[in-house]
Amino acid sequence: MEGGTVPDTEQGGSMRRGRNESEEERADRMWTELIQEVRVAQMGVQILFGFLLTVVFTPTYDGLSGTDKNIYIVTVVLGACATGALIGPVTLHRLVSGRRIKPQAVQWASQLTLLGLALLLVTTSSSLLLILRVATQDDYVPYLVAGVVFWYLLCWFGLPVWARHRHTTRR
Repeated sequence: MEGGTVPDTEQGGSMRRGRNESEEERADRMWTELIQEVRVAQMGVQILFGFLLTVVFTPTYDGLSGTDKNIYIVTVVLGACATGALIGPVTLHRLVSGRRIKPQAVQWASQLTLLGLALLLVTTSSSLLLILRVATQDDYVPYLVAGVVFWYLLCWFGLPVWARHRHTTRR
């Protein structure tokens, strides 16, 4: 009866939408879904962060302007923070496993994941800014980066928020 109307016997036989699962079953399902999402994000942030860590050891790094070096340092720190936030749910699960607080752990892990995705957005954007500044000295670079940031916001947050509102608002 997934997604359909299921009788809710705990509330006097009224009808509710959703799955017919206990709080623990729901937490187990949501945990599994969250970990799959985190795996995808972790892969992206780890590849980007690994690449960023190598830049300082290239001959080109010495030729960067002070502004570009500052952008690089901020980008590396943001990448480290994104990595920490996206690995956090795994550590959280490991440390609280068996403590009978999975529903709360799912909420905390979900918040860490959203924070990690926001940090990944900023890390990716600042990486793009640095790369385009080095690749071209044109004044349109900030506009290109702003356009990409808008695209990220639309894909990562705008569409999901719209879909959530559109399809879960009571009629």
